[in-house]
Amino acid sequence: MKKTGSQILLECLQQEGVETVFGYPGGTVINIYHDIADYPIHHILTRHEQAAVHAADGYARTTGKVGVAIATSGPGATNTVTGIATAYMDSVPMVIITGQVPTPLIGNDAFQEVDIIGITRSITKHNYLVQDIQDLARIVKQAFYIARTGRPGPVLIDLPKDIQVASAKFEYPEKVELRGYKPTYSGNVRQMEKAARMILAARKPVLYVGGGATGADASEDLLAFAEMTQAPVTTTLMGMSAFPQRHPQALGMLGMHGTYYANMAVTNSDLLIAVGARFDDRVTGKIASFAPHAKIIHIDIDPTSIKKNVRVDLPIVGDLKDVLQKLNVTLGERREELASMVDGSAAWRTEITAWKNSHPMGYQASETIIKPQYVIEQLRELTADDAIITTEVGQHQMWTAQFFAFSQPRTFLTSGGLGTMGYGLPAAVGAQAAFPERQVIDISGDGSFQMNSQELATLVQYKLPVKIAILNNNYLG
Repeated sequence: MKKTGSQILLECLQQEGVETVFGYPGGTVINIYHDIADYPIHHILTRHEQAAVHAADGYARTTGKVGVAIATSGPGATNTVTGIATAYMDSVPMVIITGQVPTPLIGNDAFQEVDIIGITRSITKHNYLVQDIQDLARIVKQAFYIARTGRPGPVLIDLPKDIQVASAKFEYPEKVELRGYKPTYSGNVRQMEKAARMILAARKPVLYVGGGATGADASEDLLAFAEMTQAPVTTTLMGMSAFPQRHPQALGMLGMHGTYYANMAVTNSDLLIAVGARFDDRVTGKIASFAPHAKIIHIDIDPTSIKKNVRVDLPIVGDLKDVLQKLNVTLGERREELASMVDGSAAWRTEITAWKNSHPMGYQASETIIKPQYVIEQLRELTADDAIITTEVGQHQMWTAQFFAFSQPRTFLTSGGLGTMGYGLPAAVGAQAAFPERQVIDISGDGSFQMNSQELATLVQYKLPVKIAILNNNYLG
């Protein structure tokens, strides 16, 4: 039986297990919106296309699934750019579907035509302009595969209106064939053996954890590795929820907004084990002074991230969950050497405890005003461990990272790489849509909140009980 292009698209989404999409209608996607009512796909109408992409981003970060957003051509498509760049920088799996003018009009400056393929080429893992309805199902299959595999990221599909109304027989591909794209999942055995030897020889080890640990669903394996080696654990902003921050080995965040003891630990370490982190400039500062005495093991699924910013003594390309599981087995088989390593690093742990005691992460309490740090601590106490927290960008974002003490993976949603003001509220829309029964709180600043405050209407329309805490410092920042 033949189906139209818009029906084929929706059939493909159904095949990929998509239950919720976020979007804003327009002329070049009107066929998709006409047909979506016939499918068991819940559409959430945001009040801006940027918000639709951020909401899909929040949905993806909390669930681990591919988030989906829909926008029309022209200004609708360009409004998605900030959201796409945000997801790209933070490695969030997403598929963005934009309408396009009919194929014969492309390149003729038609009404609401824009080259969204060219615009998004540098901020997507891949993008597609569908030029033949026979290619549509294959393209959608590939888009979801690319978005969720390797280092996750956004993929854009630009779908001209004439392709949406054309008809073809629908057959969804059973598998994906992509020459030149074959992500490495299993780490090199010899490299992992070398890593084990370096770990067992270390006396001042530090684990440096990034957002890749969350993306790989490797939190349990990371915790097991940390407890086995007794190595102190510091995280990036994106890695905050990957490791329980109240754990005795937790050092909190590293870098310019990090703790004194995390930065001292890295500076004085003899082995830095980087897992799912990309050595961002806000973490490293002056490269020559970063971990000057340490050998560095860098585990990442993205080979282009390794040796990009800092020297690395031992690279391991592979899925973090797989690599950590294998390292845990290898180390567990060397009990005597492991016990010797743990005993040998006891003085290191004592030194770090002294730094924690002498320079704790704290603030001066006040009897006359409510300190923002106190607000965040109280939110943490009132919501236990199950709340999903989103933030905008500014002081409140750093206070949240410093004082909320996250303990569960996928509970901290923030724009780390791009620093996008206005991210938090629509991301909370996506998180609450994914988990209606859980507490979702957007911790916001007075400036950032106004960037996408129109999404309050979305919360009301869909009865999404998102809580919003605005920390008004009367400044932008």
